[in-house]
Amino acid sequence: MARAVTLFTGQWADLKLADLAKKARSWGYDGLELACWGDHFDPFKGAEDRKYCDEKKALLAEHGLKVFAISNHLAGQLVLDPNDFRTDDWVPKDCRGKPEKKREYGIRAMKACAHAAKNLGVKVVCGFTGSPIWQYVYSFPPVPQKTIDDAFRMFADKWNPILDEYRKCGVVFAHETHPTELAFDLYSAQRCVEAIGGRKEFGFNFDPSHLYWQMVDPVQFIYAFPDRIYHTHMKDAALQLDGRSGILCSHLNFGDRRRGWDFRSLGRGGVKFEEIIRALNHIGYKGPLSVEWEDSGMDRERGAAEACAFVRRLDFEPSAIAFDAAFDERT
Repeated sequence: MARAVTLFTGQWADLKLADLAKKARSWGYDGLELACWGDHFDPFKGAEDRKYCDEKKALLAEHGLKVFAISNHLAGQLVLDPNDFRTDDWVPKDCRGKPEKKREYGIRAMKACAHAAKNLGVKVVCGFTGSPIWQYVYSFPPVPQKTIDDAFRMFADKWNPILDEYRKCGVVFAHETHPTELAFDLYSAQRCVEAIGGRKEFGFNFDPSHLYWQMVDPVQFIYAFPDRIYHTHMKDAALQLDGRSGILCSHLNFGDRRRGWDFRSLGRGGVKFEEIIRALNHIGYKGPLSVEWEDSGMDRERGAAEACAFVRRLDFEPSAIAFDAAFDERT
């Protein structure tokens, strides 16, 4: 049976969930990956009220959809982020302008997600961890090694208690390896796993687009963490390097043609999804393929429909028999 094709609702939080569900079904999706913002899913309510979770599932079921995961990238970012003015809109008013109060809120929200996921009947929470050292990604002025080491110790200190709640609930956290996070490429992801002693509650929401523009082979990431790919985002990107642009993108916003890279609708960028599907088959990944649609140069409704069709056409099951087995006289 082919994997379920779902739509991550994060980029659609301006729409009511009921309206998006109707659209998603018309585009051909099997389900949704619910973002914990907008009216899509409230993890605090979900953690306390099973009826609230049942109502969300019933709403989706009216449109022939299921929920396979929830995502809380915004709250997760607060756990390790310096929490400056940029995240004030993500938190209650009494937390705004107060970095440590934001952090406490983020930790509570991520713990609530574990219990909400359990009540919702899903096993995966996707999101970010934040990073206290992203601003030091280029080491000048020189950054002492102790600063880097302390960041990974902070990660273990803040996230282990959160992950304890995931273990209690039988849920896993799938971190999206992403710039601005402590784990943003293959080697930083390895170090995060090591920092928490390899505990299984922590794994990855594999998203090839963020690796591709860094010129990290997404397939190599899959094979580096074959037992920790807990969820998969389907998202494309394109390198637009023309001799003037660079991958740091010159402080230009998404959609600016001068950028050195940008996100693209699925199949319209440079990510080799054929090889990704083969790699996911090799590691035995059976979870959903969740479209995270981002393309500043394309109408999103056309893009979402096209992306669903692209994934269905691309996905295939591994062979149950070797193609040359017919030549074996013992068969």
